[in-house]
Amino acid sequence: MKKNWKKKASLLVLTVFSMSLLLTGCGGNDAKPAAPAEEKGDKVTAGFIYIGPANDGGYSQVHDEGRLAMIEAIGADKVETIVQEEVPEDQGIESVMNAMIDNGAEIIFANSFGYMDYVEKVAKANPDVKFMHFSGYLQGENYGNYFGRMYQPRYLTGVAAGLTTENGKIGYVAAMPTPEVIRGINAFTLGVRSVNPEATVQVSWTNTWYDPAVEKQAAEALLDAGVDTIAQHQDSTAPQQAAAERGAYSVGYNTDMSAANPEGYIAAPVWHLGAIYTSQMQSVLDGTWKAESYWGGMDDGVIGLSEFGTCVTDETKAAVKAVQDKILAGEFDVFEGEIKDQNGEVKVAAGEKLSDADMLSMMWFVEGVIGTIPQ
Repeated sequence: MKKNWKKKASLLVLTVFSMSLLLTGCGGNDAKPAAPAEEKGDKVTAGFIYIGPANDGGYSQVHDEGRLAMIEAIGADKVETIVQEEVPEDQGIESVMNAMIDNGAEIIFANSFGYMDYVEKVAKANPDVKFMHFSGYLQGENYGNYFGRMYQPRYLTGVAAGLTTENGKIGYVAAMPTPEVIRGINAFTLGVRSVNPEATVQVSWTNTWYDPAVEKQAAEALLDAGVDTIAQHQDSTAPQQAAAERGAYSVGYNTDMSAANPEGYIAAPVWHLGAIYTSQMQSVLDGTWKAESYWGGMDDGVIGLSEFGTCVTDETKAAVKAVQDKILAGEFDVFEGEIKDQNGEVKVAAGEKLSDADMLSMMWFVEGVIGTIPQ
C-alpha cells in the first residue's frame, strides 16, 4: 500500500495545456482539442478535475501545483493535461470525465470526496482508462485512491495553537461532516490539549468546501462567541481573513496562508502533491501502473507543516519540532491512547492505537471539542 514519495518535484509555474469543458461554473480556459491517443507516440494525456478554482489559494491550488510539478519532472514532451475546475459533486462529473476520455485522457485524477461513486461508475464503464480519486476508499482493477495522513501535521498545528492562544478558546471552521474532517478536528484538538489541557475547540459547520462568504461568516460567528484563534478545514483563505480583521490568531490549511493574516498566522498543515502525480504518470508511461490505496505520512514528504508565522515564539517552534521529530522517527502516534470522547468514554485504551480502518470511519469527537456531528 505504501510507497516512498520522498523525491519531491519542484513547484515551477509552467504554461501547460488545459481544456475547458462545457459545464456551468467551470474555469475560463480556452478549448483546445487533444490529439488522438494513437498520434501521440509516448505522450500520455491526463485529466485533472478540481472541486474549486485552481487559484483558490488552498486545496485545488495545491493539486494544480502538483500537476505543474509533475510536468516539470517528467517533461512537457511526454505529458499533456486536461484541466477542469469548479466541478460540483454531482452526476455532472460523469460528463466531465467522459469528455476527457473522448479527448484522449488515459488517466483521470479527481480531487474531491464527493466524486467517489461517480468515478467508480465511469471507471467500470471504461476499463482501459485509469482513475485515481483523492480522499476516497473505493478501489477496483482500473481505479484507486490516494491521500495523506494529514492528521499528523494537524496535531502539530494544534500544539502550536495551544501554546499561542491567550484565552484557551479556539474556533474551527469545518467543511463537511466526513471522517476526514472529523479526524482532522480530533487530531488538532489532541495537539491543543497536549500542551493546554483546559483549552477547547469549538466547531462551526458550513457544509461547503469552497464558499468564501459562508466560511468567513462562520469564522466571524466563532470570534463573536469569544474565541481568539481560528482553525479551518476549508479550501479558501476566508477564515484567515476574518481572523486578521479581528486581530485574532489563525491556523490555515492546504498551503501557507500567512499572507491572509500577516500578524496572527500561526502555521498550516500543507500538501506536497507533485511527487504523487509524478510517480503515477511515470508508471503510466512505463506500463507499470496498478490501482492502489495510498495513505502516506510526513515521512513520505507528501504532507508537512508550513513555515511559522511571526507571532509564534521560538519556544513554541521548539516544542512543535520535538513532536514532529518523534512522528518522523515512528516514536509517536497521534491516535494512541488513552483517548476519551466528548462524553468521557474511553475510545482508545492506554497503549493502544486506532487502526487505519477506525481512523477512516471516525465519526466521534474527542474530549475538548465543543459541537456536534450532523447526521
